[in-house]
Amino acid sequence: MSILKRLAQQPATGGPTPAVRPAPTATGNVSPPADPASDAGGTEAPPEPIAPGEGATEPLGIAPPSAGEAERPVRWELVLRLIRRLASDPEGDVSGTSGEALGQRVRRGLDELLAETGQVLARTEREEVARHTLQEIAGFGPLQPLLDDDSVTEIMVNGPEDVFVEREGRLVRTRARFRDSAHLLQTIQKIVAPLGRRIDESSPMVDARLPDGSRVNAIIPPLSVHGPAVTVRKFSRRPLGIDDLVSRGTLSPEMALLLRATVAGRLNVLVSGGTGSGKTTTLNVLSSFIGGHERVVTIEDAAELRLQQQHVVSLESRPPNAEGHGRVTIRDLVINALRMRPDRIVVGEVRGGEALDMLQAMNTGHDGSLTTAHANSPRELLYRLETMVLMAGTDLPSRAIREQIASAIDVVVHQSRLRDGSRRVTHITEVVGLEGDTITLQDIYIFEQQGLEEHQRVRGRFRATGVVPSFLPVLEARGNKLPPGLFRVPEGGGQP
Repeated sequence: MSILKRLAQQPATGGPTPAVRPAPTATGNVSPPADPASDAGGTEAPPEPIAPGEGATEPLGIAPPSAGEAERPVRWELVLRLIRRLASDPEGDVSGTSGEALGQRVRRGLDELLAETGQVLARTEREEVARHTLQEIAGFGPLQPLLDDDSVTEIMVNGPEDVFVEREGRLVRTRARFRDSAHLLQTIQKIVAPLGRRIDESSPMVDARLPDGSRVNAIIPPLSVHGPAVTVRKFSRRPLGIDDLVSRGTLSPEMALLLRATVAGRLNVLVSGGTGSGKTTTLNVLSSFIGGHERVVTIEDAAELRLQQQHVVSLESRPPNAEGHGRVTIRDLVINALRMRPDRIVVGEVRGGEALDMLQAMNTGHDGSLTTAHANSPRELLYRLETMVLMAGTDLPSRAIREQIASAIDVVVHQSRLRDGSRRVTHITEVVGLEGDTITLQDIYIFEQQGLEEHQRVRGRFRATGVVPSFLPVLEARGNKLPPGLFRVPEGGGQP
């Protein structure tokens, strides 16, 4: 069944989907069902202030909403009637049409529908109905304008009427609304279905990706108490380079020079940081320093790395099917990648037992490998790696695990999201080796926070610690000579 046919089967109005439990009120009672009239374009709570740029122009020949228009409730009853009309269009199914041709058919269908019903709409209202119809047919409904807006880096849907975005590190509530929980669930199904994933009451969580590579996580009742919730981690349409990170203040030019040499010189690099700190973006940038003649195997839960080299094999894990069979884990893929004659292995993120296989790969000739992991500091990263290795089910003593870690990892790049939403590489740290039972670390570059400026912006500086890394001779032997003053502490302690 085509997408358009499925859309045409929706009820014109309605309250929450039966799978969604009504939310308790402050008194502990259950709130009454939503008034269907409100979904059809009735009274709506005043929207929160919205930042400029939400109505990005869409590539379908329909103008973006004006400020006044965006405040009006969506005429969902007209949108759904128009979708039904297009689904039964004698000219054929329009779901395969795109661009301006689809826009023309939608407008023509709307004109015919209004003529038959005798309804009169202002030009801006007609464009509004046409735009929402196009978003339902060719896009992802109310999410589409946010996906098209390059200033949005993350979309967080907490229910049909609570849609937030992140812009420049700050959360903003938008006026985007879904008709009801069933509409939101249908949008989730539209995202995951082409990938062979499913989401229902028996499998209420899913990770997926959009055609542009954006990462999607969705969770529905009974796990999500107040209705379906969706999080979209967007990625730049243009792959970022190291110069972009420097211009954004993520790291200094000197740090960029060092990182370029470490990757090109085939050192094993692990990018650590908290959720939303920009680990994947940094990993993508670091991967651009891999030589074009090398065979690279990437391994991810949801494929989002975009390597620019020609010789890249991308592997993606797979969840179990409806019968609980067929699951392929990151660890399975790491083991398989070792049989694929890789020059480099890039793992999107290590979370469990695959850490052991990754460390063994780094220790057995697959130098120059890259990966990320969640941690709050370079030292904590080592503790987490030790725990992840134990999750592999092997009965290794702690010292043996630490020896694996110390000999496998050369450099830790730690990234943080600061209180103003900015992202900084706060540490470039060398893993020196094992002394007794302790892994020795030494910071090469750090970010020093010095306070807050106007509008609560973080003020700080990048600086070298004065430590010359012990891997420097290895880099020079591999043709990556660095300026002699790169590691010198600047006079006055300022940014080098």
